[in-house]
Amino acid sequence: MPTRQPRQQAFAAVLNLPFGKFGIRIAGDSVTEMVFLPPDTPEQAPCSPVAAAVATHIRDWIASPGQALALPLAACGTAFQRRVRDALQAIPAGEVRTYGEIARLLDSAPRAVGQACGANPFPLAVPCHRVVAAQGIGGFANARDGYLIAAKRWLLNNEMQ
Repeated sequence: MPTRQPRQQAFAAVLNLPFGKFGIRIAGDSVTEMVFLPPDTPEQAPCSPVAAAVATHIRDWIASPGQALALPLAACGTAFQRRVRDALQAIPAGEVRTYGEIARLLDSAPRAVGQACGANPFPLAVPCHRVVAAQGIGGFANARDGYLIAAKRWLLNNEMQ
């Protein structure tokens, strides 16, 4: 008998931000996932007080990206993914690090760091956009072009102003 795939939790909000559409999933009082969405995704007003507060924090952070985006994030991921996320959160706004630099810091490999960045469920709060390739901008959210790379470029430019 085939196994049944779990149903994806609905978005608690879909925000229309300067870099594009951005979805937020919430369980209880915690953010479980934040996702860059295709440009044609319809906007959705926050459906709970927690989602509304998260949306406000994100909009405030975009207006003033020099401060950390402190959100109630759900505990998840492997031990290595959590180590990578900790390293990403230590990168100041307006600065970048290469996958290789993060890998050396964690005694790992650049490809493993890239995979952990691609699996990051909390972009913006865990700023994977601040990690670039040794020769160029690199990928973003497991993409090499399109709206995801455009969002990465916008985020980096916004932080460097």
